[in-house]
Amino acid sequence: MAIDLKSFTPARVSLGRSGHSLPTAELLRFQLDHARARDAVYQALDANSLGLPHVLLHSAAPDRLTYLRRPDLGRTLSAESRALLQPGDYDAAIVIADGLSATAVHRHAARLLEALMPRLAQDSWRLAPLTIVLQGRVAVGDEIGASLSARMVVVLIGERPGLTSPDSLGVYLTWDPRPGRTDAERNCISNVRPEGLRYAAAAQKLHFLMREARTRRLSGVALKEEAPPEIE
Repeated sequence: MAIDLKSFTPARVSLGRSGHSLPTAELLRFQLDHARARDAVYQALDANSLGLPHVLLHSAAPDRLTYLRRPDLGRTLSAESRALLQPGDYDAAIVIADGLSATAVHRHAARLLEALMPRLAQDSWRLAPLTIVLQGRVAVGDEIGASLSARMVVVLIGERPGLTSPDSLGVYLTWDPRPGRTDAERNCISNVRPEGLRYAAAAQKLHFLMREARTRRLSGVALKEEAPPEIE
C-alpha cells in the first residue's frame, strides 16, 4: 500500500515530476512561499495595530536594511529609547520585538498575551510596562530588563521565516537580564502559531518557566520545561 508522505508533514516531499523538472503547480507554490517569507522579513511592524498599551522603543539600527546587515545594532537600544525606561520593583518585563517576522508579531503576539495574562494575574506578578521594539533582536531584552530593574525579561519576537512558516513567533525568557547574557542563559519557546504550538499550550509553558525561574532564580540550560501537557 502506497503511503502519502504529504499527510504527515508540511515539508516539500513527494512533489512529483514533470519531465526533468517539478510540476508547474509545485514550482509556483514554492515561489509564493518564498515571496511570503521575504515579505515577512521586510514588513514594518505597526505597533499600534496590536491594540496593546505600550512604550515604543527603537534599537540602534536606524532602518530595516541596516538592521539586517548589522545584527549587533539590533541588540542594543538607541540613546533616545534608553532614556524612556525607568527602574521599578518588577518581577518581569515583557518585550515585543519585530525580529525577522513582523507578520508573526501582528498575528500572534496579542493572542499569546491574552492567554498568558490571566495566569500571571493569579500569581500577582508585578509587570513592567509593556515595551515594543522596532528593529529589535532577542538580546535587546537584556538591556530593557536591566534598565527597568526587572528580575526577568520575556521577549516575544518574530522568528526567521521558513518556506512553510513565515509567521512563527518565538518567546525567550532570561532571568536577571543584563547586557552580555548568552543564549545558553535563556529558555526558548518556538513556533507559536495555530499551525504549530497553540496559544494556550505556549502560555502554559511560559507561565511554568516564569514561575520556576522566579523560584529557582535561574534560566537557560539549567531550567527544564517539565509542565504537564495542555488539555484542550
